Amino acid sequence: EVQLVESGGGLVLPGDSLRLSCAASGFPFSTYPMSWVRQAPGKGREWVSDISSDGRVKGYADSVKGRFAISRDNAKNTLYLQLNSLKTEDTAMYYCAKGYYTRQSTTGQGTQVTVSA
Repeated sequence: EVQLVESGGGLVLPGDSLRLSCAASGFPFSTYPMSWVRQAPGKGREWVSDISSDGRVKGYADSVKGRFAISRDNAKNTLYLQLNSLKTEDTAMYYCAKGYYTRQSTTGQGTQVTVSA
């Protein structure tokens, strides 16, 4: 059974940083690309970033480019998202997804990021 468990969210001030983690199990993690998506209150899910299986190719939404950094540790079956220079508009539930994200992608339960002064 595929399991994705996100962690690391919290309540922070604008300009702060957070590091999200996603612990994966139940599938050969090192052979799959992975994604992060987010969903703000009252909005649909938004793709944030993705990374190839070997970690060499990374993609970012324009809204987070230059502020967020995706990475992975295939030895630990863990995906990361470093969030820097956080803005109030980054407030959302953040999910990791198996593979390159589509609406049918398996995701975890999410971790809440709230950016507020």
